[in-house]
Amino acid sequence: MVDDRCELLALDLATAERLRLRRLDGDLAARLAAHAKALSDPTRLTIAVALAATEELCVCDLAWVTERAENLVSHHARALRAIGLAASRRDGKMVLYRLTDAGRSLIDAHLSAIEARA
Repeated sequence: MVDDRCELLALDLATAERLRLRRLDGDLAARLAAHAKALSDPTRLTIAVALAATEELCVCDLAWVTERAENLVSHHARALRAIGLAASRRDGKMVLYRLTDAGRSLIDAHLSAIEARA
């Protein structure tokens, strides 16, 4: 087994200290990690990508797109809304979901990274 620990304080102390002073705030890091975690579920990611391709979709359309049950899609869409990646509005008996700016930015960045590797 390879020991990947460094026996030095820092190889490039000036760079390490500069980066240490500019590291993410703990609360911000936790929020960003929660956003990433929200997209770690394949169904939630599929819902978010579908929402990124349009302005808004109702749960029944999302269920059709994802080939999942409406109650499961509703659960996952609410999870995206709870974390701030999606928003919803009621129109009669329908609930329509859309990505927030944060959700759209995250999906766009994720898809761009994947496309760049292809």
